[in-house]
Amino acid sequence: MAQITYDEVNLMLRLYDMRREPRLRQARAWFVENFHPQSPEEMMKSYPQGSEENTYIRMVISYWDMVASIVNRGLINDELFFDSNGEIWVVWDRMRSIVPTWRAAFKNPLLFHNIEETCKRLETWREKRAPGSTAAMRQMMAQSKSGAKNA
Repeated sequence: MAQITYDEVNLMLRLYDMRREPRLRQARAWFVENFHPQSPEEMMKSYPQGSEENTYIRMVISYWDMVASIVNRGLINDELFFDSNGEIWVVWDRMRSIVPTWRAAFKNPLLFHNIEETCKRLETWREKRAPGSTAAMRQMMAQSKSGAKNA
C-alpha cells in the first residue's frame, strides 16, 4: 500500500466538500436516478439544451471529469480514491455508450478520456479485490433501471 500524503487526504476532503454543494448534490441525485439514455439522439430529445436536466447532466459529468483529471495526474493515490468513490463509475457506466458519438461529433477522440481511464483502473482494482463485482453492479443497475421504467 502506497504512503498517502496529507495533501492527498486534504484534496480528497475538498473534493468531497464540493460534492455537498446543494445544486451539485441535486444534480447528482437526479443523474443517478434518471439518466439512462440509449443514444445521443434520445438524450438530446429527452434533455434538450437549456433544460434543467441538461444542466444537471453537464454539472455531473464535468465534476467527475475534473476529479478524474486530478486522479489521473497522480495528485490523489488511486487506492485512496477508489476506496470511497464509486459514483464516478456509475456516471461513466451511464454515459459510456454515447461517448463515441460525442467524440465523433466534436472531433475529439479524448473527450471524457479522464473519466474513462480512471474507471478502467477502478474496475481493475475492484475486480482484484472482489472478482465479479463489476458485472454484478451492472446487473443491479440494469434491474433498477427496468424497475423504474415499469413503475
